[in-house]
Amino acid sequence: MNDYTLPFNEEKIREIEKTFKTPFYLYDEKGIVQCVEKIKEAFSWNKGFKEYFAVKATPNPAILKILHSLGCGLDCASSTELMLAQKIGVTGCEIMFSSNDTPKEDYILAKKVGAIINLDDCSHIDFLAQNAGIPETVCFRYNPGTDFIVQNDIMGQLKQSKFGMTKKQLLESVKKLSKMGAKKFGVHAMLASCALNEDYYPTLAKELFSLALEIKKEAGIALSFVNLSGGIGIPYKPEETAVDILKIGKKVEEVYKNIIEANGMELSIFTEMGRFVTGPYGYLVSTVLHEKSTYKNYLGLDASACDLMRPAIYGAYHHITLLGKEDAPKDTMYDVTGSLCENNDKFAVDRMLPKAQIGDIAVIHDAGAHGYSMGYNYNGKLKCAELLLEKDGNVKIIRRAQKPEDYFATLDIYPEFRK
Repeated sequence: MNDYTLPFNEEKIREIEKTFKTPFYLYDEKGIVQCVEKIKEAFSWNKGFKEYFAVKATPNPAILKILHSLGCGLDCASSTELMLAQKIGVTGCEIMFSSNDTPKEDYILAKKVGAIINLDDCSHIDFLAQNAGIPETVCFRYNPGTDFIVQNDIMGQLKQSKFGMTKKQLLESVKKLSKMGAKKFGVHAMLASCALNEDYYPTLAKELFSLALEIKKEAGIALSFVNLSGGIGIPYKPEETAVDILKIGKKVEEVYKNIIEANGMELSIFTEMGRFVTGPYGYLVSTVLHEKSTYKNYLGLDASACDLMRPAIYGAYHHITLLGKEDAPKDTMYDVTGSLCENNDKFAVDRMLPKAQIGDIAVIHDAGAHGYSMGYNYNGKLKCAELLLEKDGNVKIIRRAQKPEDYFATLDIYPEFRK
């Protein structure tokens, strides 16, 4: 069960408020570091193991630098993310470039910085060769096409997924690229999202290790690595329980021994977690602006779906704590909303909370991944600041809030919008 413990209290937030106006994101450095160290421990049995953090989850240079200092690489999906990696000094094989429907400019930059290019489709081979050239190391994204079943749960209807290539296409691609000069190969698959089943990675590993064995037998090529990608979830809801990453690592090791070691092979294990690494350690901190009672009770915050859109587009659950009222009875039902001209601008619907007052601080939990990064500017709303709660308890700004001039910057084609 999730107890939603916070690494700060109301007094700390009120202190921060003196410098930084709500809403803002606040990330817990200590929690992120401890999570990465546990991942590394879970896969320490594999000497080539590397976590490639999914930049799309939390694309802030301060967070990425912390992760890189811990030995993480970066998983990028666009030329802009590649540029971000470059600017903080991450290049070469420390970047996994996993994209789809890829523009030539992105391939050119990925090849230039020496990233490991993960091809989503066999037709991209010639496109890559013509526009950027064939790199020494290439990865292939695999889609087995069948229902991916973990115990009794179907994790994905893979024939409906736009990602990856068939086994036949992948085998042909390995042979073709080998003839074109590629020297090292890997396979990658992400067959689930936000999985809380501890058998997900071991089952995926069995699928990919068996594929590696088949490639060796049919093409005579030994893979250098298998990328289990992301997909490991976090417990958003109160009744959900966090997965044990140490137990998962042990289960993957058992599969590795039974398939890879048993056949005299050796390969590196890569992961590309985003949500698991930063999700539980980021909080959207907001202030109650208004309380409205019509047919329902509404709490209006100074944050909106522009700051965190997951509840609006997915109906996703995010726990909400009213600071200073953690132990108060949850005896009032609210819809917790923002101020957008959209009725789905709600962080919670029919949520039981303590009786709120104007000025209360509302903390929205588990917003550290795919929170700020999915933000937008509808209604001219400006994106909020990002702050880091450092290990020593100090707080520093790691991205300022947008200003009106940022919003108008791309309108500088008009004289009245130029500085």
